[in-house]
Amino acid sequence: MSPRSRIASVAAGVLVLALGVSGCVEGEGSSLSPDAPDSAAGWSSDQLTVDFATYNPLSLIIKEEGWLEETLGDDVEVTWIQSSGSAAANDALRSGSLDVGSTAGSAALLARANGSPIKTIDVYSQPNWSAIVVAADSDIQSAEDLRGKNIAANAGTDPYFFLLQTLAEAGIGLDEVTITQLQHADGKTALEAGTVDAWAGLDPLMSASVVNAGSRIVYDNPDFNSYGFLNATESFLETSPDLAQLVVDAYEKARQWAADSPDDAAAIFADVAGIDLPIANSVLLERTNLAIDPAPGQKQLDVLNVIGPIFVDSGAVAEQSQIDDALASLFETTYVDAADPSRVSE
Repeated sequence: MSPRSRIASVAAGVLVLALGVSGCVEGEGSSLSPDAPDSAAGWSSDQLTVDFATYNPLSLIIKEEGWLEETLGDDVEVTWIQSSGSAAANDALRSGSLDVGSTAGSAALLARANGSPIKTIDVYSQPNWSAIVVAADSDIQSAEDLRGKNIAANAGTDPYFFLLQTLAEAGIGLDEVTITQLQHADGKTALEAGTVDAWAGLDPLMSASVVNAGSRIVYDNPDFNSYGFLNATESFLETSPDLAQLVVDAYEKARQWAADSPDDAAAIFADVAGIDLPIANSVLLERTNLAIDPAPGQKQLDVLNVIGPIFVDSGAVAEQSQIDDALASLFETTYVDAADPSRVSE
């Protein structure tokens, strides 16, 4: 039996219980042109709801600098909602409480494959944000030592899929480990308290645990991480393409701002995430690549084509055709192609 097949039966139960990713929302086949007519106030809507997340540094810069609010003025109320992880962002997008939300690429694919009508309109980072972490005094030295262990992970997020790939590579079936479903912050707490043997960690929580608690990264593989995806609902893109364009404009402004002002970017990151400045610098400079092509395309497809079959094998997605359809329809490059950071006020 192949390593990928060995993970299927147990993964099905964990994912189906934790994700709840079924259900379609209308909006398929809608026009995504950014040239929708403006309302009398000059914008297509008087409301814009976007997320910010510690795993998405550009969102923190945009929120802190107030660029959207300054550009939109009193005509549009901007509401910021914090996403604690990709699964939470997907839930908010699916329920309609978010117009634009940030997830890992793997989570965006899973949501789209199961009927959530989202489009990826920008790639905000190439992160090395996941790894397998153990306590300072743990006897675990490598991925092969995870057999028989209790591992904390947040299903539906990149660290969970990182764990699945790690176990498969090490030849360990999910029936040979215990996976404890915990939110990222709770996984960190459980590891440091000794109630789990290992944790599929996520930065910046992971780096903070390494520095402050002496936790150790025992397996790190950038190729197992998917990119950071900025997603919007199709209904939002249909009714408010002008606002979607402004959000992407702001993201590209933040990307340049972070490159020009890395110290200020790290300070914002440290403040919002509640971490020390050296940790923020480490995450941003050593484990996050912001200088990438923001248009979703072949590089992201290459990663997702590896992850997609795991969803089918585990039962998280019923058929490979759903993965294929999702990959064929997930990306929308219109907004990145038209991005102009100068349209965003300071």
